[in-house]
Amino acid sequence: MRAVVQRILQSGVEVNGQTVSQIDEGLLVYLSVGKGDSVGDAEFMSEKLVNLRIFADDAGKMNRSVLDVGGAILLVSNFTLHGDCRKGRRPSFDGAAKPGLAQQLYEKVGELIAGQGVTVKKGIFGGHMHISSINDGPVTFFIDSK
Repeated sequence: MRAVVQRILQSGVEVNGQTVSQIDEGLLVYLSVGKGDSVGDAEFMSEKLVNLRIFADDAGKMNRSVLDVGGAILLVSNFTLHGDCRKGRRPSFDGAAKPGLAQQLYEKVGELIAGQGVTVKKGIFGGHMHISSINDGPVTFFIDSK
């Protein structure tokens, strides 16, 4: 399981001109499920996202988590994080999980995050979305459960 995590001041998802999800301070998370991923990867990822200390404390040090600051997480499925661009000019997506498993584990990550007390909003799995965000920093990290 892979994620690109951005600390944001605001983020939203639109589909067909309609806002389907929106959050203020928190994390925008692009999540991709890979072949061989399991519930264990979902547990790792949700725990990491909720507790990753990337928000500033009173001294300006990255020492607080999204849970600590009362922020939210906007979770967006993005299989292209498993795209392999090493050969040729067209990415290979052989490393991405099949849609059925990917959706199941994507939903599981959302459930596990919510179970830890963080508000979760989501994009539309498999949908064509327009995602907007105001990145705070910029602060962006890549997490791989493997």
